Amino acid sequence: QVQLVESGGGLVQAGGSLTLSCTASGGTFGSFAMAWFRQAPGKERVNVAAISRSGRSTSYEDSVKGRFAISRDNTKNTLYLQMNSLRPEDTAAYYCAADTTGRNWPHYDGMNYWGKGTLVTVSS
Repeated sequence: QVQLVESGGGLVQAGGSLTLSCTASGGTFGSFAMAWFRQAPGKERVNVAAISRSGRSTSYEDSVKGRFAISRDNTKNTLYLQMNSLRPEDTAAYYCAADTTGRNWPHYDGMNYWGKGTLVTVSS
């Protein structure tokens, strides 16, 4: 059973930065395609960023391109999301998710495991 635990959320002023971490246990992290999602109050959960198993390939939702960076350290079983130039509209619960099916790229509609989320609040 894979477990994912997010950390690093909090309250930050607009223009500030936060780094989220997601530590995995119970599986071979380097074989998981990973992604970050977020869910703002009253809205659906959406994909924010994704990364291949090796970390060589990444993708971003348009609103966070150039501000957020997804990375992973397979030796530490940890996924990261560096968030810069934060805006009030980035306020949401952020979730990491794993696709453990062996695909190199995560299937957003078929993520196998989810963390419980970490809350990011950006004040104006």
